[in-house]
Amino acid sequence: MIIGQPIWPRSLSSRWVVALATLGPVGKVKKAPGTLGSLAGLFYFTVFFEPLSWWLTLLLTLPMLYLAVAICGEAEVRLGLRDPGMVILDEFVVMPLCFLGWQALPDLPDRWSIHTPWIIFLIGFGFFRLYDITKPLGISRLQTLSSGWGVVADDVAAALATCATLHTLGWVLESFI
Repeated sequence: MIIGQPIWPRSLSSRWVVALATLGPVGKVKKAPGTLGSLAGLFYFTVFFEPLSWWLTLLLTLPMLYLAVAICGEAEVRLGLRDPGMVILDEFVVMPLCFLGWQALPDLPDRWSIHTPWIIFLIGFGFFRLYDITKPLGISRLQTLSSGWGVVADDVAAALATCATLHTLGWVLESFI
């Protein structure tokens, strides 16, 4: 069963749809709008999700994913472009998924004298951008899904790949260092 594009955003003005999809002026920046959207998403995560458990983070992210599918899909229609770079709501809302269970990651050794959470967040941000840009592991095929589903699904996969990478790195650090 294929789920179609939500129709409720059709009642919104183009101004609102595009503003939401681009996070206002953030997505309209000429250089690296996806990176800026991801950075905004990292801030969103640290303010609203950082202290939460993995399951509560997942539960609260699901409605935001639906919102992103609806708005990003409608923005494609209004802009007449397929997954335009300026549409960054998808990068923004998936960022909490990169850090599911991050509290379980090991602390860095004291000799490194680095505040561990920010290192985890920066490494996670870097891996997310790498996976979002290069789209390895079949992530690129997800973009072929119709409308907003294709816009958001590849970012969800990149975020989950980032989460798996962080936990793998954490296991390696804990086991071998």
